[in-house]
Amino acid sequence: MTATVAIPTLETARLGLRVLRFADFDAYRKNLTSDRARFMEPGLTEKGAWSFFTSDVAHWTLFGFGTLMIEHRDSGETMGAVGISSGPLFPEIEIGWVLYDGAEGRGYATEAAGALRAWAYGSGQVGGLVSYIDPANAASIRVAERLGAVPDADAPRPDPEDLVYRHPSPEALQ
Repeated sequence: MTATVAIPTLETARLGLRVLRFADFDAYRKNLTSDRARFMEPGLTEKGAWSFFTSDVAHWTLFGFGTLMIEHRDSGETMGAVGISSGPLFPEIEIGWVLYDGAEGRGYATEAAGALRAWAYGSGQVGGLVSYIDPANAASIRVAERLGAVPDADAPRPDPEDLVYRHPSPEALQ
């Protein structure tokens, strides 16, 4: 039996967030196999990038949430991805973001993550979210802080070196 899942399409003032397509894999692979992934999984191969890509897609069927591609509404340019992850590798449900080269520094990650977090809380899919961030990833720390997330030194983490940023509860965002 195959599960049918309604994957949302979300829009913000500047961005469209949409389902991953096979055509997205080339840019996704290039990003994850480059130095840009040094804070996630350094040294990934194409095979590893494919595993991440398919996991991002499968999350929707397994959990009712997952990853969406970030597109600029005016140009249609794919600029990265934002996603919610769970499963045995994550002590808690995580929201994360990645921007492709040239898309950083304009607030796109904050805008996309805020929209996906609002959808997740509003849909009742999750009751709380964290972000696991490498301590050297200053850009992601700034995004988490702009979203109102606060450090939680006592939270479990997938990597003992990760920082954990706890996002405001659905009630706190209302």
